[in-house]
Amino acid sequence: MDFYDYRPAELNLSQLSVRTANLLALPFERESISSLSCMHVIEHIGLGRYGDQLDPDGDLKAIGELKRVLAHGGNLLFVVPVGSSRTLFNAHRIYSYSQIMDYFSDLHLVEFSLIPEAPDQGGLIRNAPQHLADEQGYGCGCFWFRK
Repeated sequence: MDFYDYRPAELNLSQLSVRTANLLALPFERESISSLSCMHVIEHIGLGRYGDQLDPDGDLKAIGELKRVLAHGGNLLFVVPVGSSRTLFNAHRIYSYSQIMDYFSDLHLVEFSLIPEAPDQGGLIRNAPQHLADEQGYGCGCFWFRK
């Protein structure tokens, strides 16, 4: 398994390769990756918190890169904060369900799961309805897309 990060961790695990990559310019050919996961990264890109350049469209550019390298028939696990759409500079963005669906309108949603912010709403809710995601202040939206 290959693990890429802007600031790669020093991990020494068998069958794991840790490398450096910038999500704004991935080092892969178009439609060359059959399985991608991007978990709690996009919401930070372009806000400068981790030494990256300020760019209000950084998240959208990174999403474009994910879609560019994802192979036809490939799977993308995409995890971001969901709720009422807003940016908490310079921490992160929170996306509405419909924003994410618009950004990935050219992909097929296989499943949406939600980890709600309130413990009394349960843990992981598979096939969560959109309204529940949009009611969150800061929930965790897990989108499984296929190209």
